[in-house]
Amino acid sequence: MRRTVEVALGARSYAIEIGSGMDEMLTAFVRGAGYSARGMIVTDTNVGPRYAAHTAEQIARGGVDAAIVTVPAGESSKSLTIANDLYTRAIELRLDRKSPIFALGGGVVGDLAGFIAATYMRGVPFVQLPTSLLAQVDSSVGGKVAVNHALGKNLIGAFYQPDAVIMDLDRLRTLPAREIATGLGEIIKYGVIADAAFFAWLEEHRDDVLALTPTAASHMIARSCEIKADVVRQDEREGGLRRILNFGHTIAHAIEKETCYTRYRHGEAVAIGMVGAAQISVQMGLLAAADEDRMIGLIRAMGLPVAAENVTADAMYADLFHDKKTVGGRIHWVLAEEIGRVSVHSDVPEKLVRKILLGLSS
Repeated sequence: MRRTVEVALGARSYAIEIGSGMDEMLTAFVRGAGYSARGMIVTDTNVGPRYAAHTAEQIARGGVDAAIVTVPAGESSKSLTIANDLYTRAIELRLDRKSPIFALGGGVVGDLAGFIAATYMRGVPFVQLPTSLLAQVDSSVGGKVAVNHALGKNLIGAFYQPDAVIMDLDRLRTLPAREIATGLGEIIKYGVIADAAFFAWLEEHRDDVLALTPTAASHMIARSCEIKADVVRQDEREGGLRRILNFGHTIAHAIEKETCYTRYRHGEAVAIGMVGAAQISVQMGLLAAADEDRMIGLIRAMGLPVAAENVTADAMYADLFHDKKTVGGRIHWVLAEEIGRVSVHSDVPEKLVRKILLGLSS
């Protein structure tokens, strides 16, 4: 089953194509895009050996000779050092302003390749080819691209929309259970922030979800993309509404930084962050304890952590102020009012935050 989700942004609108066996669609898209004859595929040491050569062949059939450039797998590649290496390779390849950059991999590759596309020659075409569940439901959609800084995650970046997002569900077949779970961290988030019925569907179809059956995978990926696309359509540059997509992320980014981006996958950190946000929501009188229990129950059921190891509350609290959602020294918390509805608050007491962080850390 193939699904198309439109991201409606006027002149910057694009389609998210979801399905199995997407080779012909990729070739046809490239053939009709009007790109220059040279391009670049950015991938990593995990995905590249499995899929890069085949992908390059499909792109070549569309008329673009795309060189494969491989970076080390992992969050450490989201750096200005690696970015500079990619700029150098793009210059060596003599890429021009119509030369496309393809992101073939997970969220790290997508963020990095998108950052290069946004800044090389002040912007070149960009196509997302996400291969992980996490990237398919989150980072490949919406146009946020970035690299990390020693003081925080995604602090150097841009809003830069792709020309297309093409998701081949066949690529998910090789994902280990942990990578499936980390994608589910973001998928659960969509139910919490915008769709109580979708949250209930996840509860009811746990086994199919974890097994990534074709019907379940297609539905949950498409629904996640629909929710994100609708938010991005209304608030592309995070002036207000788009902040709700950060539910769980304020604490998650602190956890990732304190564990050097290695102990926890992003979706795992988000899961812990959602637990913390739910607990703050209850303490602030916004959320019923029964809804908190459902959130934590679903997180556990999907094999995700609910607390962080080898972190301290003091260190995490300090990290919160390097988060992009902190403005004028005030942290903008996305808190739940019920499953399916959240709101943004900047009045959460420090004492409460420290108490919750202490309970999440060990």
